[in-house]
Amino acid sequence: MELFDVYSLFNVTPVRAQGCTVWDDKGQEYLDLYGGHAVISVGHCHPHYVAALTEQLNKIGFYSNSVRNPLQEELARRIGEVSGYDDYTLFLDNSGAESNENAAKLASFHTGKDRIIAFRRSFHGRTSGAVALTDNPAIVSPFNAHHRVTFVDLNDGDAVADELAKGGVAAVIVEGIQGCGGIHLPSSGFLQALRRLCDRYGAVLILDEVQSGYGRTGKFFAHQWSGIRPDIITMGKGIANGFPCGGILVSPMFQARKGMLGTTFGGNYLACAGALAVLDIIEREGLMANALAVGDYIREALPKSGRIKEVRGKGLMLGIEFDERVAPLREALLYDKHIFTGVAGQNMIRLLAPLCLTRAEADRFLEAFNEVLAA
Repeated sequence: MELFDVYSLFNVTPVRAQGCTVWDDKGQEYLDLYGGHAVISVGHCHPHYVAALTEQLNKIGFYSNSVRNPLQEELARRIGEVSGYDDYTLFLDNSGAESNENAAKLASFHTGKDRIIAFRRSFHGRTSGAVALTDNPAIVSPFNAHHRVTFVDLNDGDAVADELAKGGVAAVIVEGIQGCGGIHLPSSGFLQALRRLCDRYGAVLILDEVQSGYGRTGKFFAHQWSGIRPDIITMGKGIANGFPCGGILVSPMFQARKGMLGTTFGGNYLACAGALAVLDIIEREGLMANALAVGDYIREALPKSGRIKEVRGKGLMLGIEFDERVAPLREALLYDKHIFTGVAGQNMIRLLAPLCLTRAEADRFLEAFNEVLAA
């Protein structure tokens, strides 16, 4: 039997990692500025993280959500403290896509409405409901296309107001920073306008912080730079540093009822142990401040090349846009300079480094990037 071949794979086989460094099966060392799609938040194989998972596995690794799990309660308390949302409640699942789907479902339950407003260039996941919220027809099957979703332009408050006025809107969902769509930031004024509009029309405001959250921009969630409080916040990716975990923060206006949401594996003992260790490391090592400082350093030090059209993002969520296809640049960085980076579309190099990236490691990238541009 072979694998169902849906990925375009690079010719690299990682076998070991530490911090922001990865080694392949030939012993070659790589600098990781992508973190496996923003998943590695506190660095590969951090000793505290490894110890926490090992210790938990030696106690109990899994039981279903039919029993009380004190680690879930501790994780809810800790996320509330670190994020400032201590009056919200937490529902745990397995991934960002599930979180976005659960958020949409909860909004529809709450309002009794079935329309959702999303934004062009958005990406919210690949499960049935999440992919319907994603503005990428290539990954939306006919089965997924029956949800009532309207896409408007990011930062166009008038378009949102027009759609809300038509009625039937359960929720507006927006990314803290659009990741796969090209590192496009909603303005603070726009997010503040969304908050007012959702209040006026009785719609739920959902902030997708799956990629942009957990300290990546220098605050716990990217939307916190605008001073708003959404009704639901979705999380995933870096929440447990590679162990599958996701969740939603739910404002006090929602009332839970038994059976309205559910999951087999979500919030299991190992996921919670990993997520608690991540919070320990973020706080002890000041990684939110580091992400902002090192991200700003990279932005300011990037070459003023005429080939670079624009640099967008915040903290360690950066996009370098070109007027040309970036696949050759990414391949040169990977195979010649041994640096992992990502892309968004065909024209953007995307950087999603672990939050522990040092200035020295940033300098290594900058030197290599300059050399690749000059080649």
